[in-house]
Amino acid sequence: MELLDLKKAGLDLEQGAPLSRYTFTKTGGPAEYLAFPKNLTELKKLLALVNEKQIPLTVIGNASNLIIRDGGIRGLVIILTKMNKITVTGNAVTAAAGARIIDTAFAGAHAGLSGLEFAAGIPGSVGGAVFMNAGAYGGEIKDAVTEVTVLTRSGEVRTYTNQEMNFSYRHSLVQENGAIVLAASFSLKRADKATILDQMNYLNALRKFKQPLEYPSCGSVFKRPAGHFVGPMIIKAGLQGKQIGGAQDSTKHAGFIVNRGGATATDYLDLIHLIQRVIKEKFAVELQTEVRIIGQD
Repeated sequence: MELLDLKKAGLDLEQGAPLSRYTFTKTGGPAEYLAFPKNLTELKKLLALVNEKQIPLTVIGNASNLIIRDGGIRGLVIILTKMNKITVTGNAVTAAAGARIIDTAFAGAHAGLSGLEFAAGIPGSVGGAVFMNAGAYGGEIKDAVTEVTVLTRSGEVRTYTNQEMNFSYRHSLVQENGAIVLAASFSLKRADKATILDQMNYLNALRKFKQPLEYPSCGSVFKRPAGHFVGPMIIKAGLQGKQIGGAQDSTKHAGFIVNRGGATATDYLDLIHLIQRVIKEKFAVELQTEVRIIGQD
């Protein structure tokens, strides 16, 4: 694909942009091409060009629970953060994929709508949260979402119900079919605005107390294995505080890996693989990553 193709389509494009600018770990190689569509029309144009030229397509939200390898990403990378409209109608909040789930939760709260309090501190986008069925403090996206609008890879706009989304722990249908989340609607319940905001502020204070928010990180690295808690296993294995390059298993929360300065994605991945290997040796538990890992070595 040539830059001219996108310029002719009236779309802004960067070539060779370092994706470390956008990831929460502050690591990651360059995108061959990078675009920030502002609406569905622009997104459809990008998808049509991708299909015509038969090049790889990678769609990213807020890049908060993501590791991009140091070799970067071939083809076109689309970041949806400019598609971020949030509307409140009755007891429903509808948010475009690029809106932050935090902002969506607070939009509901300020309208006196309860049901997204658990998401008050999740830094991802709505699209990413739906893709991962993100959750925290006992709540998950599947508990509140009623329908999800997507753009299929063939360019068709479709709407899925909650049931059709096939949600499970950190999983959704769009992980399987490659559809691009456009928006999600959440059905919430009327409640006292002050009470909702108090709960959200409490959860954010708890998050700040427990999590290493003072350093770049990709959030919780591993899925919780049945019958076990990841953090305590890492501590018992003597790996809390372990550092490879600039990546360190957090001394504040062992389930997080932080960038203490100058970390590369390879540092992150080497530390992840070390933790997985040691935990399997000591506890016979295979840790699966919750963080999404993409790109080339």
